Amino acid sequence: MAKTILEEKIEAHRKFWRGEGPSLILIPTSKMPQYDTEGYADRFENPALMWEAEMRRARAALGWPTDGIPTVRPNLGVIFIPAMVGQECTVQDGQMPWPGKPLSREAICAIPSADLESSKIMRLAREFYEVHRASGEAETAAYHPDTQGVFSLAHLLYGDQIFLDLREEPEWVHELLEITLGLHGRVVRILKSYLCESNHSFIHGHASPNGIYFPHAGVRISEDTATMVSPRMMEEFILPYTERSIAPFGGCFVHYCGKHEFLFERLCLSSLVRAIDLGNPAMYDTRWLFQKCGETGTVLFSPVAAEEGEGWPHYLRRLAGLMKETGARLILRPAVFPEGREECARMLDLWHELTASGTGA
Repeated sequence: MAKTILEEKIEAHRKFWRGEGPSLILIPTSKMPQYDTEGYADRFENPALMWEAEMRRARAALGWPTDGIPTVRPNLGVIFIPAMVGQECTVQDGQMPWPGKPLSREAICAIPSADLESSKIMRLAREFYEVHRASGEAETAAYHPDTQGVFSLAHLLYGDQIFLDLREEPEWVHELLEITLGLHGRVVRILKSYLCESNHSFIHGHASPNGIYFPHAGVRISEDTATMVSPRMMEEFILPYTERSIAPFGGCFVHYCGKHEFLFERLCLSSLVRAIDLGNPAMYDTRWLFQKCGETGTVLFSPVAAEEGEGWPHYLRRLAGLMKETGARLILRPAVFPEGREECARMLDLWHELTASGTGA
């Protein structure tokens, strides 16, 4: 039986992770905003409307010249898990939802007994997946809402007081992190059960219609808040909990915004971190990033900053040259790309040609 396009993409991604064949490139279909927030308030409450809006973006990626898998998710924002355990949130058109006032310590301590599957927001996610499954559009893969990471969840739930308590009440912060560690793991397992997904693998679109299959990683971690913590405190309050949150799922990819070179280096050294995505790659020296990834075998799954006035052919050749020099491996989300299908196809072909050995020509 002939393989479906989705099966072919998954096999190509397996080959990449084995170190075979070219580097992957995720070329978008247009310069679209990261999130579609027009009419968002109505969609938030209606899984069918949410699904249709997200599928408009995903359908454009079907047959597009890109290595990415068309992907779709219930786009419920960073409040997905906090809303599950009673934190209020603001949902309105024109922006993603945002959490309300922090929970009390008493409410946080009650989280382990919360019935997560009965919460309204988990129901919205489950019904979204049911709509997708019933649609028959199986070439587009559904994936997880934004589950954040252990420390970022603690910050969302407890607020900025967490930064004072790192010094003043470290025992309480550890207790808080144990609670959010358990909460995070419970939510991920529920989502995987809805998607019939194994613990140690998954497809993730990372807020994009272009997704990646991870054969040896079952979870995504987002830790923007970690960039506000010193290296010394990170060693005590962030990295151990990050490792423990990943371990049941065999590996992860990590996203964070902002600049924190110590965090990047420590993530690269983790045997459980398969790839890193940077929200602000222009804050870093590109060669330094490539060197750290090359030294540790970590994949850079990220946009990579372009030089001023750089066109896509020069951009790709420069990055492929850096890959060859440093041994880095990329899943590239380009910072420059052409308009139109034919030119995008040439871009895809050139990138595959330049990276046929996996680390540049």
